[in-house]
Amino acid sequence: MTPTLLVAIAGAGIALLLFLVLRYKLQPFVALMLVSILVALAAGVEPSKLVATIEGGMGKTLGHIAIIIALGAMIGRIIELSGGAESLAQTLIHRFGNRRTPLALTVAGFLVGIPVFFEVGVIILMPLAYGVARASRKPLLALALPMCAAMLTVHAFLPPHPGAVAAAGQLGADLGRILLFGLPITAVLCLVGYLVSARMTRRHYPMTDDVRLDVYGPQVTDAHLEQWAAGRDMAPGLPTLGAAAVKVDETPSGIAATLPAAPAPGFGLIAALILLPIVLILMGTLANSLVPAGSLLHDVLTVLGAPFVALLLDTLLCAYVLGARRGWSASQISEVIGSALPSVAMVILIAGAGGVFGKVLVDTGIGAIVSEMLRSTGLPVLALGFILTLLLRAVQGSTTVALVTTAGILGPLIATLDLSANQMALLCLAMGGGGLAMSHINDAGYWIFTKLVGLNVGDGLRTWTVLTTLLGSLGFILTLLLWPFV
Repeated sequence: MTPTLLVAIAGAGIALLLFLVLRYKLQPFVALMLVSILVALAAGVEPSKLVATIEGGMGKTLGHIAIIIALGAMIGRIIELSGGAESLAQTLIHRFGNRRTPLALTVAGFLVGIPVFFEVGVIILMPLAYGVARASRKPLLALALPMCAAMLTVHAFLPPHPGAVAAAGQLGADLGRILLFGLPITAVLCLVGYLVSARMTRRHYPMTDDVRLDVYGPQVTDAHLEQWAAGRDMAPGLPTLGAAAVKVDETPSGIAATLPAAPAPGFGLIAALILLPIVLILMGTLANSLVPAGSLLHDVLTVLGAPFVALLLDTLLCAYVLGARRGWSASQISEVIGSALPSVAMVILIAGAGGVFGKVLVDTGIGAIVSEMLRSTGLPVLALGFILTLLLRAVQGSTTVALVTTAGILGPLIATLDLSANQMALLCLAMGGGGLAMSHINDAGYWIFTKLVGLNVGDGLRTWTVLTTLLGSLGFILTLLLWPFV
């Protein structure tokens, strides 16, 4: 089969994937599997070897990422239902003070976003943003925009989030090095997001009536909000509670309603539980470079720094400290941990299906041909990773699908390059920048944000889409600046 025909088959496969997801709203896992099978058969894979190809791609990918994603989700679920995420945010708001509540919520979004998936983090923290907006007389958008942008930034760039883990698994990048470079990069991006949001929200964006009534009550009109956005208060008689007194008025439901009442865990404890697996993974990575191989210390740090070991230890510690010590029974702890899995099961399968697609590209020889075509463009590999991910993200909406598909396309090219471990980590982060950018009307996260803050479609594109694209592009630029030094 000629190279031109193989490339045409690959292009038709990607076009079919996008068509099925966008036009018929087919679940991405099903679409990826179907397209992978069709591309494999069209490209000449023998039917007798098709099953081995599919199972090989799925097994190799899931063997690396399934445990990490599942354990990360369990940690986030325990922190969520223990009230730890809300407690962390409340403490930050109290310490930063009323004038800097947007910055406090940005920091809260960054910290909560590490263990908690984006959509869950928004649902947890948005009621808190409502309360702060009501009490401090600030436009809701000024509080929610930098907070949610911080959570999406972490979701796109850092493990244990599925896109980052899947991309690293397919390309063979070290998660510890991704964290080593990714944490400061995402921290800078969150700060920039806060500063840009502060300037962006000086302009008034009208809120839908239902959200305005829910947040501020009937006594606050859109005219009040316009004055507040301009920094003026035209209604001094409205009650103000102060940020420290903000409460989230939510009645527990589901599993949360069955858990015994207990004081919310403290800020220091939650921060320590979030940072523990990160520190262990980083220590394991540094041990490979700084500690003599074969020594007891090297072996201990290597085991503790393995991502799945670090996350497993943190899961057990969260279950004990946030659960058993606060009155949860063994069955309740088990139920809480188990409740994390349904929300991530499909994400894990999507990542595995992306691995299948990548395996098909390699086994059919399409990957090698595409690799040579990409090399002939003359673009640096970082730019290729960023652009491909951004285009797939813009077209089909999912950060995870964009990252796993790009990893499958770039895999054969990466195999021909002599990239260091640090460069591989930066490549994954550059792809994360593409996965962050272009969150618009085909992205579920876009609709969650705009509906909860009461924005219309146009204003959502002017604020949320512009900000995420700016931050994603800046993230790519930062990886590009670091590239010569690693």
